[in-house]
Amino acid sequence: MKKTAILLLIVAIAASCSREPQYRITGTIDGAGSEVVILQKRIPGGYDVIDSATLENGSFEMIGTVEYPQMVNLAIKDKRGGLSFFIENSDITVHGHADSLWLASVAGSLTQGEFDTYKTAFDESNAEMSKIYDRYREARMAGDVELAASIEAELEALDARQTEMRKEFIANNPSSYVSPTVLNEISYYLEADELESLLGNLDTSLNKVQSVVTLKERVVQLKAVSVGQKAPDFTLNDTAGNPVSLYSKLGGDTKLLLVDFWAAWCPPCRQENPNVVKVWNEYNKKGFDVLGVSLDRNREDWLKAIEDDKLTWTHISDLKYWDCAPAKLYAVTGIPANFLIDGEGVIVGHNLRGEALAAKVKDVLGSK
Repeated sequence: MKKTAILLLIVAIAASCSREPQYRITGTIDGAGSEVVILQKRIPGGYDVIDSATLENGSFEMIGTVEYPQMVNLAIKDKRGGLSFFIENSDITVHGHADSLWLASVAGSLTQGEFDTYKTAFDESNAEMSKIYDRYREARMAGDVELAASIEAELEALDARQTEMRKEFIANNPSSYVSPTVLNEISYYLEADELESLLGNLDTSLNKVQSVVTLKERVVQLKAVSVGQKAPDFTLNDTAGNPVSLYSKLGGDTKLLLVDFWAAWCPPCRQENPNVVKVWNEYNKKGFDVLGVSLDRNREDWLKAIEDDKLTWTHISDLKYWDCAPAKLYAVTGIPANFLIDGEGVIVGHNLRGEALAAKVKDVLGSK
């Protein structure tokens, strides 16, 4: 009898040791019927569903496995919005309401706990930014351009401070699965060398994380279009349907060309357009020109924005939104984005906006 008990214990221990780690998500969603709940992760161009369950009396359960802790999205099928959180192989509970699922509570994921702590560190500066933005909006509505510009500088300074806070988190947490997500948040602002350095400081255990793989690929792309490199050529149709190449806009009277990636649907782009117009008006006769590359998908909206914003330079687009071929070629993952190219086709500036663009153009052309 004693031998049988020992044998059963050994079998139980062996089964436990051989069992694959898994996640078990149990949740309740108030205000929902028998809808299907889907668990999905973001991929280029959308989401990939990795699990699903049908709600029964407002409850659901999902069981599976993930290779490493990663950000996922829990949503009700065919309903907008959802809850983003870090999943890992553990027992996780979710409680929320169908009309505000993004506010649901999550417990049982250590990585999500790290992420919550990280976000809490920004509560004070986020509240400050909200107040400053209210003042900025009031100034713009009142037509006080000078005051709006001053407040905008405050916003930019606070945004820069938050970016530094994110860099500090990455440096202080090199083995955290939260760090790749944070690095991905700020990658748009980083040049190739800094992004490569931050990636290089991450623990090698994070090399399997998809965002790390993607960001390493981005470093290669960024280096190919960094300052000092020869600008890759491309061709798209202009507003009349005629093909226009990048290099057809260089040479002759053009000593500096700003390749400006933008879109009618992009508020920051539209806010920046007056700055570009101002520089174009001041320096066009001295050799400065602009080639607008639109990430629009609606031709009418594109043409209307060109007219409304008084953008009198050449504009091209394939109307393919984020599938815009030149945007991919130039590693553009956020707009507005721009590249300043000299008459020889060499990139001499990147993401120059506002006074920075004016100063650079003046430095090159001001004395000519």
